[in-house]
Amino acid sequence: MPRPSVEAERREQILQATCEAIAELGFRDVRISDVSRRAGVSNGTVHYYFDSKDALLHAAFQFNFENSLDRRAWIMEKSDGPLVRLHRLVESYLPAGPETVTAWRVWVELWASALGDAELQKLNDNVYGEWRAVVYDTVEAGIDQGVLRAEDPGVATDMLLGLLDGLAIQVLTGSAHMTPTRMRAICDQFIDAITVGRAV
Repeated sequence: MPRPSVEAERREQILQATCEAIAELGFRDVRISDVSRRAGVSNGTVHYYFDSKDALLHAAFQFNFENSLDRRAWIMEKSDGPLVRLHRLVESYLPAGPETVTAWRVWVELWASALGDAELQKLNDNVYGEWRAVVYDTVEAGIDQGVLRAEDPGVATDMLLGLLDGLAIQVLTGSAHMTPTRMRAICDQFIDAITVGRAV
């Protein structure tokens, strides 16, 4: 039996391959063989770690979210103020590079699949709630420090998240009107609009 560290690495390898397969093929069309081929393992190895396709796909959604947070942990850990952190969060979520585009495609697949799946709806609510808390805490800190103005940090948070999500979908679907550069400019303009000392 593999050592725990090897098992953890193999599990992560399989989940990463699953995310890539979801991003390329779509949630409904992914097969275990698609994952095993990308991960360089057998179908049986995938089943060793995940007893069903649904368990694998649901775990991949969770992995995708946690991986996204891990890649941005440095933004929250740096001592820069909340205003700088908000702009950096926007920059880090632009669907501009392969890793971020894959992560966004997995998010979109989760949202689409959750429309008819109560378990995925709950998963989305949990993971999106954690992401929302990251942005909320940053907005609230900005208000407390007097650099952001908003009557309700929750409303300001939801407005920024709505911009990020909606514009990212436009970028992902190849809109001629929306590019990562324009998306960043629009989100930065919203942050400027709630920044103390900046014109609305």
